[in-house]
Amino acid sequence: MEFKDYYQVLGVEKTATAEEIKKAYRKLARKFHPDVSKELDAEQRMQEINEAKAVLSDPEKRLAYDQLAQQYHSGQDFQPPPDWDAGFEYSGRGFEEADLGEFSDFFANLFGQGSRQRGGGRAGRGYQMRGEDRHAKVVIDLKDAYLGATRSITLLVPQVDAQGRVSSKEHTLNVGIPKGVKAGQHIRLSGQGSPGIGGGPAGDLFLEIHFIPDPRYRVEGRDVHQTVPVTPWEAALGASIETPTPSGIVKLKVPAGSQSGRRLRLKGRGIPGPDPGDLYVELAVVLPPADSDKARELYETMARELAFDPRQRKGG
Repeated sequence: MEFKDYYQVLGVEKTATAEEIKKAYRKLARKFHPDVSKELDAEQRMQEINEAKAVLSDPEKRLAYDQLAQQYHSGQDFQPPPDWDAGFEYSGRGFEEADLGEFSDFFANLFGQGSRQRGGGRAGRGYQMRGEDRHAKVVIDLKDAYLGATRSITLLVPQVDAQGRVSSKEHTLNVGIPKGVKAGQHIRLSGQGSPGIGGGPAGDLFLEIHFIPDPRYRVEGRDVHQTVPVTPWEAALGASIETPTPSGIVKLKVPAGSQSGRRLRLKGRGIPGPDPGDLYVELAVVLPPADSDKARELYETMARELAFDPRQRKGG
């Protein structure tokens, strides 16, 4: 998948105002609309033009896209980085699944999140209306899911000036991370969404939780997987060892005769909850280096004393 430069598609500068984007869209739409254009690629061009307008005319999508576009150029091979849109606030408006068929895979990968529902209409004079709910993705340490925590989280909120230019404003919140929260779970902050209309109550802010990638751990629901290195003698003879986990240091019994890849289950040691997950530990036997005369002598003794050939099949 290639990265699309939506500013290049519309032929406008990255500092273009909302009115300049609208004018550029109208000019190109008159030229490439399939009903009037004789260009062979009119339909494809019109799709790209519609995509560019959908993103650049929406302050929220434009702000997020601009941050991402700092790292890529048009035509570059592209896959959205994990949690690329974390830290941005979005209103309740979004795209229905049916709408996405009109756009490219590039657009759908960035903005085709079905969780962003459409907002309501405008209220008439004298009416009160509740403000829109807003949504944001935040990333936390796995440790916070085990122990709970209070974290200061800063989100970027789009602001549009009188000329239609988009900038960002920081929105900082102190958020209580409940013990046992899972990836993908939403935390609701009442009254932190968009202001109400006509004195109506403010909407809510929903934070979608994701974990900061940690090479030591892999999370599946409430279960957590990790690899623990052990020495050859610990694996062969059995041992009681200590190993760090997201919840702290735990004691682990290594059964005698263990091989690399053996999996041990620590029941209830995964992410806490009414039905807590398990912690799965995969053993990895690590050989000490033969980098001294003494070490080589010990390996040579093992080679002589142990009648062991791992390539010989059992029973033959």
